[in-house]
Amino acid sequence: MDSSTPAFPRLNAPAEGYVFVITYGRSGSTLVQNLLNGIDGYCIRGENNSTLRHLSEAWSAMSSVGPMSGVRTAHVETNPTHPWYGAELTDPAQFGKTLANVFVRDILKLPPGTRVGGFKEIRYLMPRGAFNKYMKFILDVFPNPRFVFNTRNPVDVAKSGWWADVDTDRVMKQLGEAESVWTDFMKRHPAKCLKLHYDDYVARPECFDALFDFLGEPRDPALVERVLDTKLSHMKEGKDGQAGQTLG
Repeated sequence: MDSSTPAFPRLNAPAEGYVFVITYGRSGSTLVQNLLNGIDGYCIRGENNSTLRHLSEAWSAMSSVGPMSGVRTAHVETNPTHPWYGAELTDPAQFGKTLANVFVRDILKLPPGTRVGGFKEIRYLMPRGAFNKYMKFILDVFPNPRFVFNTRNPVDVAKSGWWADVDTDRVMKQLGEAESVWTDFMKRHPAKCLKLHYDDYVARPECFDALFDFLGEPRDPALVERVLDTKLSHMKEGKDGQAGQTLG
C-alpha cells in the first residue's frame, strides 16, 4: 500500500461510524432497518447470515490469551524450532481491522456518500460468552460503533412465522436468555446502546424520538409515519416459507 493511501479505506469510509441492529426474527427489525435507511446518508444493510460473526471468531482465536498471545506480548524472537514460530509478528489490531475492512468492502458494499453504515441481523441466540466475544470484536475494530437492540413481546413472537413450529416454552426460554445477555451488555456500554420495543413504537410512534436522539439526528415524524405505513409482506402472521435462524 502506498504511504499516501489511508489504511482500511472501506472500513473508515463512513465518517460517522456504524449502527448494528441486534434482534431476533419476527421482531419488527426490518421496519427499524427501513427507518434508519430513510435518514440521509445512512446505509443499513439487511441480514448477512452472521458472516461478520464468523470473521470475529478468527480474530478471537488469534488475539485471545494463550501461548500465541504469550509469545507476542513477551516480544520473544522465535526460531523455526519453536512451536509458535512467528507468533511475535502477529498483530491482533491490524488483523481485526483488515477483516472488518474486507467485510465492509465485499459484504456491505456501502455506496459513496454514506455517513453511517451497518446492518441488522437476527442471529444472536448464542451463549453469553460467544455474544460478548463478538461484541468485543465490533467495539475494538469498527469506528464509532453503536448498537440498537430491537425486541418484541415474546408471546407474539412465538406465534409468528417459523417460530410457530417451535415449542413455545423453548422459544420463550431462548428469547429470555438472549434479552438477559443483551441487557447486561447495554448496562456495561450505555452510551453505545439503545433498546427499542416493537409494541411500544407501533402504539406510539413518538417512541422513535429516542432513536433519533441516540444517533444525534433531527427528529423526523414524517419519516416515521411513512415507514410505519409501509406494509412488509414478510411480517404477515403465520407460515411464510422464510427460513428462520437455527435454534440451538
